[in-house]
Amino acid sequence: MDLSNIRRGPIVAALIIGAFVSIMNETLLNIAFPDLVNEFGVALTTVQWLSTAYMLVIGVLVPVTALLQQWFTTRQMFLTAMTLFLVGTVVCGAAPVFEVLLAGRIVQAVGTGLMLPVMMNTILIIYPPEQRGGAMGMIGLVIMFGPAIGPTLSGLIIDQLNWRWLFFCVIPLAAFSVIFAALYLKNVSTITRPKVDLLSILLSTVGFGGVVYGFSKAGEESWSEPVVGWCIGIGLLGLLLFVWRQLKMKEPMLDLRAFKYPMFSIATILLIVVIMTLFSTMALLPFFLQGALLYTVFKSGLIMLPGGVVNGIMSPIAGKLFDKFGPRWLVIPGLVLVSAATWTFSGITASAGAGYVIFLHIVMLIGISLVMMPTQTTGLNQLPPELYPHGTAILNTLQQVFGAIGMALFMSVLSSGQKSYLAESSNPQAPEEAVQSLVAGLQDAFTLGGIFAIAALVISFFLKRVRTAQEQAKSFH
Repeated sequence: MDLSNIRRGPIVAALIIGAFVSIMNETLLNIAFPDLVNEFGVALTTVQWLSTAYMLVIGVLVPVTALLQQWFTTRQMFLTAMTLFLVGTVVCGAAPVFEVLLAGRIVQAVGTGLMLPVMMNTILIIYPPEQRGGAMGMIGLVIMFGPAIGPTLSGLIIDQLNWRWLFFCVIPLAAFSVIFAALYLKNVSTITRPKVDLLSILLSTVGFGGVVYGFSKAGEESWSEPVVGWCIGIGLLGLLLFVWRQLKMKEPMLDLRAFKYPMFSIATILLIVVIMTLFSTMALLPFFLQGALLYTVFKSGLIMLPGGVVNGIMSPIAGKLFDKFGPRWLVIPGLVLVSAATWTFSGITASAGAGYVIFLHIVMLIGISLVMMPTQTTGLNQLPPELYPHGTAILNTLQQVFGAIGMALFMSVLSSGQKSYLAESSNPQAPEEAVQSLVAGLQDAFTLGGIFAIAALVISFFLKRVRTAQEQAKSFH
């Protein structure tokens, strides 16, 4: 396909608007959980399904997108994704009962799951390797900025209006995204229509779904729940069979040969470790701000906002620097910042001020902005174009799966730290002891986050700039 005359600006704008709306939506609803418990008269564990189901659907759907992108055009995929997201948002906003709200949320998640890999794949196709960093940086701005402003925005909306406005406010943005994409988005992918293997789809769904659900459940409740062990066990078995089948097939649904490319493999491992560190902070900090410092939800959102904004601003800058200097000059310093911030968080106490938390959070997210997109772009750059849909699907899936694993792991470390502190306390019923036990649990969890960050730093020394398949072909001629 000849892409020499294609106008990239409108295509990227269409992708970014859609991505921003759907990704911000992931963190928009969490603050409203107490209101939903009261409104629908359901238990908090039931309401948490609004988050669990969202992650679950994305985790299950993303692996299938590699196949879908070879059957349907860029326009068909993106417009279907955003229309589903819009329909889901309308259903959620108008939901008369909890079951309808959950159904709308699942439809939203289907839209998001379809859209994320399409967006990354399109960037890889329309930009030459030497300009991809800047383009991926713009995507990074959206991917980080959306979740960062989600809690603050929802805190503000819930203070003034009710939870339904979390969806009503998104409807015009989603509708605009559909119209804009219909006008400006062009088809850039090549349709090959490979054979659809239903067994692969089934194994992928059971495998990724079981693992994400099992770890999500462990994070919400405890590891001793029988359902946790069963789900993770069945999920891992499904994944083993899925991998075995993909390696045997002539036209696999998810082509694992991407891992033959060393930089893609290193980048994948590095991203998994960084995602777990990032998710730990995103999950643990609100507990510290609300449980130890006793701030309101809205104030907690405001404290976490500057880090997200700085990260959003830094992502395109990091992308441009990546195009100029390659990954190592960004990723290694970035991980030094992440490690320093996480280790400092591990010594935090209930006397810490808001300014101190804001500073550490900003340092950490500047580090993350120097790591995420440069690492992702380095890994994908080494792949030949026919593996782009598979590479983006693999990275997006593993980030969802390990995000869930990270959440569960850090929540269980937090709760076991709390329990062991209270077990040694002379007066475990005292309110101040409850705060101190929370701080002790958080310190343990952040220490583990620090270990992950240092592991990522060690891995980053193996990352290097790659010559893409196209560049090698050019120099050969």
